[in-house]
Amino acid sequence: MGIFKNPFGKKNKKPEQKGQLVLSMPMFQGDSSYSADKVIQDLQSYWGLKVDEIEHSDTTISFNIDGEVIVIGLIPAPIPDEEFESMYSYSYLWEDAEQEIKEHTQHAIVSILGSSTSALKRYSILSKVNASILRTSETAIGVYQGASTLLLPKDFYIDLADLLLEDLLPVQLWVYIGIINNNDKTGLYTYGMKEFGKSEIEIIDTSMESDDAYVFLLTVLQYIIEQDVTLEHGETIGLTEDQKIKITESKAIYLDGNSLKLEL
Repeated sequence: MGIFKNPFGKKNKKPEQKGQLVLSMPMFQGDSSYSADKVIQDLQSYWGLKVDEIEHSDTTISFNIDGEVIVIGLIPAPIPDEEFESMYSYSYLWEDAEQEIKEHTQHAIVSILGSSTSALKRYSILSKVNASILRTSETAIGVYQGASTLLLPKDFYIDLADLLLEDLLPVQLWVYIGIINNNDKTGLYTYGMKEFGKSEIEIIDTSMESDDAYVFLLTVLQYIIEQDVTLEHGETIGLTEDQKIKITESKAIYLDGNSLKLEL
């Protein structure tokens, strides 16, 4: 986590989610999409990855990175707009999402097949592959990360993926952080922590400034994913030795099911 040294007072580690398929959908405008050769070259030159077992067909390419099997399949049609209709209003990371996405003409499905490695490793590879597709395609507009209800614009995705070059985590490419502003109170929630085998987290009606609360929650998520920490009901967390923020598991306010509440 960089500047924080053991920021949480109590940790309870459990194995994180393994073996599930992870996927995303880069979107394109116009008649062209991506060049498989350029994507492979970028993965090798930009990310320094060894790419082998490469197999091509007319619309699909598969290859291996560090024991992970990646498949990219081109779908020469747009993702149906009804998939996004409920998402546009809260996709704050993509300012012109509705206008740009309505104009996309085709998409790819990037899949990393289930394996015994960690979700963190597979999502890191997924982000590198997506970034290579976006960087080498003039017609790419962004990525749909359906499991986390994320719509991510091209430049934002490429820039944030670069955190991986510094051994930092681009959590905003993996987990949606919802923001609820209610007068002088702020609520936040996550959607996508289940991809890492973790509980979703909510902060309900905090008096903290929304930007500060957002950064705090983002820091917590980075730590949980990076260190594979499982927070438990009744524990406390903090970014300093003196900070003790209570964790409570109960029925979610902004989500279905239960969530962990941070009493911030």
